[in-house]
Amino acid sequence: MEAYTDFAQVYDTFMDQTPYREWSDYLCKMLKKYGIENGIVLDLGCGTGTLTEFLAKEGYDMIGVDNSEEMLQIALQKKDISGHEILYLLQDMREFELYGTVRAVVSVCDSINYLLEDEDVVTTFSLVNNYLDPGGIFVFDFNTVYKYREIIGDTTIAENRDDCSFIWDNFYHAKENINEYDLTIFVKEGTLYRKFEETHYQRGYTIEEMTEFVEKAGLLVKEVLDATTHKAATKTSERVYIIAQECQK
Repeated sequence: MEAYTDFAQVYDTFMDQTPYREWSDYLCKMLKKYGIENGIVLDLGCGTGTLTEFLAKEGYDMIGVDNSEEMLQIALQKKDISGHEILYLLQDMREFELYGTVRAVVSVCDSINYLLEDEDVVTTFSLVNNYLDPGGIFVFDFNTVYKYREIIGDTTIAENRDDCSFIWDNFYHAKENINEYDLTIFVKEGTLYRKFEETHYQRGYTIEEMTEFVEKAGLLVKEVLDATTHKAATKTSERVYIIAQECQK
């Protein structure tokens, strides 16, 4: 079952507590730390464009890539309202193509976890390396095996809003490190509710695995940070930032 189709229309509703502004502030801080004050930045797995809009507001020339047409339609609506000159491309991150190089690539909110095979991660990171300016920066996050195994596990989450509600049945498959969540969503239409379902698969990775993929792609690992504390990541970090740099061109 394809993910982020019908779910796209209520995605922002259920993600309204996501700290996009804090993420944007931190990403800007990291980019500026490495000398990237402006220029073209790619948001890989941009979704509905909330983070993309924040980075555009900070003065970066943004490109957003996502493989969900429904999510990008919402991103384009936000672009029409904001007036930011953002280029959105409907592409799979494993095969994305740009018109030229960029100063930085960012990818947050679990996008990399949707890559379920080692070779998919290395292929994506190699493309990032190919499209980065010399010395360019790649900042991405990922959920760890620890988070899926010890924190989320096999759980059920439900939430009810005025116009929509969802049931999230989560299953962790330890042998493959695959996290499966089955979404059942109800959206109010007039006096009735429409029901639809989606199944999402994400893979948990260890810090060691992810740094190895970065290095195989020809990038240099600069920092590995806990996404909550912004200090050095540990074995109990649930979400991790890796900052990598292009170093061969």
